[in-house]
Amino acid sequence: MTNQEEQENIERQAKIDKIMQVGFSYYARKDVQQAIFEFCKNRETVPRYFEGFGKRPDMLDYPNDIFSYAKKGATSFHCSEELWENPLDIITGMSPEHANEKRIGWDFLIDIDSKYLDYSKIAAELMVKALEYHGIKNIGIKFSGSKGLHIIIPWAAFPKEYNGQKTSEKFPEWPRIIANYLQEMIHDNLTEKIFALSSSRDLEDKGKEIFEIKCKICNSLATNTKMTKYKCKSNRCKSEMTSLKANRNILRCPSCKGDMEKISEEDIYLCEKCKLNSNKNPEKFEKKATVKELIDSVDIVLVASRHLFRVPYSLHEKTRLASIVIDKEEIPNFSPLMADPLKVKIKNFCPCAIEGEASELLAQALDWQQKKVKKIEREFTGDSINVKDLKIKEEYFPDCIKKILSGIKQDGRKRALFVLLSFLRSLEMPRQYIEERIDDWNKKNYKPLQEGYIRSQIDWFEKNKILPPNCGSHYYKELGISCNCGEKNPLSYTIKKALKNKNSNQGNKWKK
Repeated sequence: MTNQEEQENIERQAKIDKIMQVGFSYYARKDVQQAIFEFCKNRETVPRYFEGFGKRPDMLDYPNDIFSYAKKGATSFHCSEELWENPLDIITGMSPEHANEKRIGWDFLIDIDSKYLDYSKIAAELMVKALEYHGIKNIGIKFSGSKGLHIIIPWAAFPKEYNGQKTSEKFPEWPRIIANYLQEMIHDNLTEKIFALSSSRDLEDKGKEIFEIKCKICNSLATNTKMTKYKCKSNRCKSEMTSLKANRNILRCPSCKGDMEKISEEDIYLCEKCKLNSNKNPEKFEKKATVKELIDSVDIVLVASRHLFRVPYSLHEKTRLASIVIDKEEIPNFSPLMADPLKVKIKNFCPCAIEGEASELLAQALDWQQKKVKKIEREFTGDSINVKDLKIKEEYFPDCIKKILSGIKQDGRKRALFVLLSFLRSLEMPRQYIEERIDDWNKKNYKPLQEGYIRSQIDWFEKNKILPPNCGSHYYKELGISCNCGEKNPLSYTIKKALKNKNSNQGNKWKK
């Protein structure tokens, strides 16, 4: 072991000793034990031992369990948003149907997280106002223990059924929709207030992109790329050309077949959907201030099945502060010093809600989502997807792709996801379309893939476009899928079908 590693181990152990020492005396308090126990009823509750969680599933049987865990080295406690009939009946990897049978409800919890507490407080104030705008009066707020804030709307505030669907069975789908709806609702005000608090120079010093470029036609975010200019080395030819794709120093001249050399390079913005770039059409792009990279105002990752969050009045390992409950009036002047474990005063994080007071919020969020889906359907299906002047429709997909889209009934979901993403990205489908289509596909699988895994794969394929496997590949055989489309690759089949349809339509127009 090197001296540096030895020193790091000593420092790490010192941190563990400090939080355990604080925790031992703090968790011995009867009022702290009772507050944690009352909140965690019907919740999966797991102790954390500095860097690792205890066994799952687990729950608290008595208030004194908290001190018992602390004596064994527990430093904090984390629980589920979901409410269970019996948390110990939870089975890791259980199907959504099984989970629905065991789940009796869920709280709507928003995790406001930023590297800067001042920005988290701005977002929290706006979020509370947005909730009150929808008629919600009973809102719980607590400090995360570090630089964030948690806001909760209790399960009792939601209708138990909506449009003939059991609300308890719509987790995490409906909470995620609500979170996205609220995030969009406060976005402009959040940006404005953060810019008022911090100058552009301050934000730049923090290393964050404070502007984004959008296409005025489709309102999509533009991609930053480079336009390279080449000139033929031949004194007789002297041809020039520009390219958005080539990044080599030397190219073959299309006129004389000689070498062309790079003479300049400039950053431009490209709208992949409209096939426009800021060099030729600068008037089609607009620059808008944003703090999207600075603050993730609503962490919707927290809205996920069996995800755990820090319980109220639990300690935070890094700061050794308590996750205390605060009133909405305290948000602007809140200071971490108020979360000193020695000064903690108990308040109720989960207020007594009026039954159905969140009904309007749910209705507005679902209506917003429905309009968004319809917009995506209008924008990304039928005649609107354009790949090299071709109109792509799902009816042009080969059998192997259609079979995969119908859901995977056995092992092979990750292989199937690879096929779908490589196929859809090769057709230059917009990200919104891909996300909606993959989400629909995942629900049809015998066991849905983790949403975090799917999101990471979509992110990777957005940066790395590769062709889908050929139709005779082992990818399809291992999924038990055969394809008789007559083409080597599913991409070829789809493009040929689109070409045939295009030529047919042009012929019909000529006849008319």
